[in-house]
Amino acid sequence: MYDTLYAAFRESVRIAPDNEFFCVPKGLPYAPDGIRLTYAQVAAQVDALIADYRAAGFVTGHRVGLLLEARPVHFIHFLALNALGVSQVPVNPDHRVEEMRYQFSHSEADMIVCLEPYAELVREASGLTDKKPPVVTVENWPAALPKVAPRPGAPAPSPSTEAALMYTSGTTGLPKGCVLTNEYWQLFSQWYLDFAKDPNSIFQLQQGKERLMNPLPVYHVAAGSLCFTSMMLTQGCYILPGRFSAARWWDTVRETGATLLHYIGLVPAALLKQPPSPRDRDHNVKWGLGAGLEPDLQVAFEERFGFPNVEVWGMTEIAAFTAAESPPRHLGTRHVGRAIRDLKIRIVDEEENDVPAGTPGQLLVRFDNPRARFGFFDGYLNNVEATEEAWRGGWFHTGDICMLDEAGDMFFVDRKKNIIRRSGENIAAGEIEALLLSDPSVAFVGVIAAADDLRQEEVYACIVPTAGTGKDRALAERLFALCADKLAYYKAPGWILFLDSLPMTETQKVRKTIIFGEREDPRDHPDVFDFRHLKKRST
Repeated sequence: MYDTLYAAFRESVRIAPDNEFFCVPKGLPYAPDGIRLTYAQVAAQVDALIADYRAAGFVTGHRVGLLLEARPVHFIHFLALNALGVSQVPVNPDHRVEEMRYQFSHSEADMIVCLEPYAELVREASGLTDKKPPVVTVENWPAALPKVAPRPGAPAPSPSTEAALMYTSGTTGLPKGCVLTNEYWQLFSQWYLDFAKDPNSIFQLQQGKERLMNPLPVYHVAAGSLCFTSMMLTQGCYILPGRFSAARWWDTVRETGATLLHYIGLVPAALLKQPPSPRDRDHNVKWGLGAGLEPDLQVAFEERFGFPNVEVWGMTEIAAFTAAESPPRHLGTRHVGRAIRDLKIRIVDEEENDVPAGTPGQLLVRFDNPRARFGFFDGYLNNVEATEEAWRGGWFHTGDICMLDEAGDMFFVDRKKNIIRRSGENIAAGEIEALLLSDPSVAFVGVIAAADDLRQEEVYACIVPTAGTGKDRALAERLFALCADKLAYYKAPGWILFLDSLPMTETQKVRKTIIFGEREDPRDHPDVFDFRHLKKRST
């Protein structure tokens, strides 16, 4: 265990200075000719940034927001900050002003580093916070780098030092900040590497030879932590292809020499919809890893493209995951593997009694370790109550509904939390409901997940207008525009339906599970307004 991720990085630089660390394919707007950086080249850039940050006064305990997209520069800044004990707070580039304001304020960020196209938006959000962290663009680095408030007596960074603050959607609307330490980051990736020690595992890795490609954003733990650190620890190459494009996916795989892929369910589904090509198996990919691939597509994908996609279960709060990476794989189901090493699993009912095999229940997890919370996040920032609630009874409550079979294999069933998962994004329904209820035309609202053929799930808003308000398209368009203006584009309702009433509990909470009948598809309602075609990124 290294004290910092930076120390682990320096060891890989020593072992393989000429190995390629980052690869960006040709054709991206910011890198039309592509980018190839060796470990030694990255080290030179990182050490230059360390000097800049140190001169500005950054030490253990400071936090810096990074809005640098999924580019090498994001990880270069992260390593420099990590060397000094400074925590990174990755920022979603699709966030709007209010979402950024909340994140900057809640994290108490000391500075925000961003790309120039986002500077105006970031400065507006920063200006709305009490702390008003300065905003510096990489294009104007280091000329505009300010001095930060000193932290006398700041300790040297260690495994328990916060390395990152990553936000995860909560059921009550506002995201929670997960405190992730240097130890967490190393354990997370080591778990990945430990699978390879099993000769029956699909996850076989060759030291210094793997090239892992991931199209997901770096504010997600898979792309921002797991993939990056696992390649760094094995002197491999991390390929950053930018936003997913089915049309150019295989050309990028071939150009970059990718051997390993990460995905969300949208990726393999979209690739299967591409016209068959004689080059479908013209690649060096050994396996893919991800979650959300529809069971009925698993066999078709493997037969067409010639490698397995391994479904996993995991979450930001835990530095581990389960994976269906060895026989029997139970293709055509939502099999996500079994507990290995010292991960302990329970499936419980509402009274937290263990349920028999074959019975769905909530998944509880912990490690078999004297340290009760070893291998987990350090807690939710400024939210001890939520942290302790999740850990009640000494087990972490995942909020996911799963099932074990007689052999101990786990199958994912559903999410207990009020979360909509759209194209890999976790969307808290409560956040959208709160915004819609702020409009005087809305009396009651229930936001639910509706199935979507392309994006797995889509946001579906059921709204009861205030008395005297017409249930027409003009109102639907105005409410959609409200959400699209105030929230990230993917959070806006893909469907809006006006109803005369919603089923309520005795405490006046919407009973979402009975808005529609058991056999009723919300998408088929004759009065629903479809706005999916308008949900587009603004940049």
